Amino acid sequence: MTTVTTRTVEYPADGLTMVGHLALPAGAGRRPGVLIGPEGPGRNDVQRRRADALAELGYVALAFDLHGGRWFTDPEEMLARCLPLLADPDRLREIGNAALDVLRAEPRTDPDRIAAIGYGTGGAVVLELGRADVDLRAIGTVNALTTGRPGEAVRIRCPVWAGVGSEDPIMPAGQRDAFAAEMQAAGVDWRLVIYGGALHAFHHPPVDQAVLPGVGHHPRHAERAWRDIVGLLDECVPTEMRRDA
Repeated sequence: MTTVTTRTVEYPADGLTMVGHLALPAGAGRRPGVLIGPEGPGRNDVQRRRADALAELGYVALAFDLHGGRWFTDPEEMLARCLPLLADPDRLREIGNAALDVLRAEPRTDPDRIAAIGYGTGGAVVLELGRADVDLRAIGTVNALTTGRPGEAVRIRCPVWAGVGSEDPIMPAGQRDAFAAEMQAAGVDWRLVIYGGALHAFHHPPVDQAVLPGVGHHPRHAERAWRDIVGLLDECVPTEMRRDA
């Protein structure tokens, strides 16, 4: 097994001290970087494991923070924090750019080969980085079919992959159509995968807490969505390890 080194990183954003999880692959040379945006409740062990798994594949991976180190267990409290964020693209971009600065500052990161993936609110963050003309090699999102301010999607420079559950009431068919129309009108290289029978947050393992209606884990589709994201990274920012596989 590849040796992965991890550490906690703190950095300011959105008036908070964010707490990220940085995972480094074995070796000493520069490697492609991947930002990982968490679901609305915040960063937890699930995102840390995602970062570690990508480091095993040869990426410098940063699971970034949304809420100053907090993990929300109360759905209403989470919505009170996330809904104003989702309505303010500039705040989303501030959070994303602050994390991107941390990833770029890591000496192991190749600053010319950075991708961003995100789930739910974290996916909205990475999409806004693309709309802000940030130089990314790929954007991958799950359950984050947010649309941006008119005309800004033309600034997206990289392929965009998006996944969503067919039964997600938070990202219903109308939202899927609006997202697709925005990407198509902007000339983005985009893909949308609809996972049949899956609800919102189908990618996140069950947690022992109250959840919103329409939220549920789908283990088979969660595995498929992960493979799809790794495939996107293989295509757009392959590591030496993956090229040799």
